[in-house]
Amino acid sequence: MPRYDYRCRACGDTFELNRPMAESAAPAPCPQEHADTVKLLSTVAVTGRGGATPSPPSGGGGGCCGGACGC
Repeated sequence: MPRYDYRCRACGDTFELNRPMAESAAPAPCPQEHADTVKLLSTVAVTGRGGATPSPPSGGGGGCCGGACGC
């Protein structure tokens, strides 16, 4: 189940709730029971294989003698 971060505008407390995606926009009172809260944007870290180097692009890249002009 996804975890969402919220911040209370009344007391400034930040808290988390586990809830289904369908309920992510539903009101979420803070632990001190204030109703004025806002859902925070979450960040996701995506990692690839360690030590891998990107390969150069293949094929013509355009420009003269890059395969696009026909010279």
